[in-house]
Amino acid sequence: MSALTKLTVTETKLFLREPIVVFFAVAFAPILLVILGLIPSMREPVPELGGLRMIDVYIPIVVSMGIALFALSGLSQLFASYREKGILRRLRTTPVKPAVMIGAQLLMATIMSVITMLVILTIGKLAFDVDLPGQIPAYLITYLLVALAMFAIGLLVAALAPSSKSASAVGSLVFFPLIFFAGLWLPRENMNDTLRTISDLTPLGAGVQALQDATAGSWPSLLHLAVLAGWTVVSGALAARYFRWS
Repeated sequence: MSALTKLTVTETKLFLREPIVVFFAVAFAPILLVILGLIPSMREPVPELGGLRMIDVYIPIVVSMGIALFALSGLSQLFASYREKGILRRLRTTPVKPAVMIGAQLLMATIMSVITMLVILTIGKLAFDVDLPGQIPAYLITYLLVALAMFAIGLLVAALAPSSKSASAVGSLVFFPLIFFAGLWLPRENMNDTLRTISDLTPLGAGVQALQDATAGSWPSLLHLAVLAGWTVVSGALAARYFRWS
């Protein structure tokens, strides 16, 4: 196996040994979906939404929130804790390069988050009769771009944070504004023009709209895909630039 594959397998095993991190990064979003779906008003058609139900609107939001939780609550803290515990310093004596370490973290996070996404879509379909994405290739491409953008941000937080506690604090400060513009508290459809414009330029706001477009059966706007790609490139480059072994 290649160094990237071996390191990815190792990182996955280490990740699964942290039950609290696994819960918030993997299980919290599906549980939130179940709670939201059990609210009767969430399952009633809304005329202003073209007859859609709020649970239909919230599926892409919950999917995006799951990615954000993994990136900012799981990935960033796990990576920072490796530095804090001296694991990264010991790796420095091996041929492992920062790009390989970051690549392994991203690959592991992507695989785990895809599993979470599939669980969310399955729950939505079987429990609440939410339609599956009408444009599956567009949905998968968008999901991958959202995941890469958020994981790059999570790795940037981990690269800059001196400890796992500080990574948790910074991750929380980043998480709540992003999830607001994703529409968790105020759906994008109810935002005014200014808020929606800001939302379009954030990774989760652009991601939610792109996922909603793909769910409806159309290809996402190039603007939203470009925003996601931009966040990935810039955050990933900064994470590699400021990577520290200790």
